[in-house]
Amino acid sequence: MKVVSVIVPCRNEHKYIERFCEGVMRQQLPSGWRLQLVVADGQSDDGTRELLQRIAASEPRVAWIANPKRIVSTGLNAAMKLATGEAIVRMDVHSEYADDYVAQCLAVMAETSADNVGGPWRAEPDADARPMQHAVAAAFQSRWVAGGALSRQLDYDGWADTVYLGSWPRKSFERFGGFDEQLVRNQDDEHNLRIVKGGGRVWQSSRIRSVYRPRASLSQVFRQYLQYGYWKPFVMKKHGQAASVRHAVPSVFVALLGLSAVVAAVGLSVWPLVVLIGMYSAAVLTMTAAVAVSAKPGLPVLVRIPAVIAAYHFGYGIGSIIGWWDVLRHGKGRERFARLTR
Repeated sequence: MKVVSVIVPCRNEHKYIERFCEGVMRQQLPSGWRLQLVVADGQSDDGTRELLQRIAASEPRVAWIANPKRIVSTGLNAAMKLATGEAIVRMDVHSEYADDYVAQCLAVMAETSADNVGGPWRAEPDADARPMQHAVAAAFQSRWVAGGALSRQLDYDGWADTVYLGSWPRKSFERFGGFDEQLVRNQDDEHNLRIVKGGGRVWQSSRIRSVYRPRASLSQVFRQYLQYGYWKPFVMKKHGQAASVRHAVPSVFVALLGLSAVVAAVGLSVWPLVVLIGMYSAAVLTMTAAVAVSAKPGLPVLVRIPAVIAAYHFGYGIGSIIGWWDVLRHGKGRERFARLTR
């Protein structure tokens, strides 16, 4: 009997962890496979750990391990220590999965011989979501807002630079190593980059279906993308990787906007600032129109989309600038950016 291990980092998920574990246990596996679930708990103080202990005591397929450093990369590596499977599938508590999610991961791995396979990143609001979370999900799924990222294209099947979550033959970790524990965010992008640069391959399949529940408030979205932007320069420095256009544009724009504001403040000229604001406003309105055409949101959602787009761009841009400053100054991440947001 072959084993597939599902590895999951979590912290303070008392409200969700029991339902999540039940859902994983319902996964429909192909003949000859059995499932193991390993959850790495990041020092939860809301009763999550006690729930995990009870679940593991009654369900032999479930195990848990402590993750004292609390971040995703250390949690994934900790879970790997208990994982016995010849195939490894990553899941997150705040996503929901098709009943054949694991089975499709195994099938696509066998079909492609890829070193990592995964599905697209599909965002949907909660059933009782307010208009802001609907706006966050609609903007998230837009190719215009995402800069053409393949991971947001729900119908794409083919080789990719990264995938949502991921699943691996165990030999991939033996060949390319585990997750970089210096990274609070972007550890999956860095691991996929390491695979590709090392001669491996990453495949995205539309058959691997899951739903991600996005942040529900503007401040949460801003903090999330502030962290994404902050940690991206650390990945680029590690691999000597140049920034792609979609990664560079937000930070370049924020830097130019800040410089123009200084120029205006000292009385030299206000026109650079006016032009930049005008160009960005036009771009946001164009993106909002594209989201409106594809998602067809109601008015309460539509009027919030420009603010969501700005939170994505300014959060990522400001985070990238601070990240580059720290990379070039001392190469160490700040403690405040090491705290996960949800």
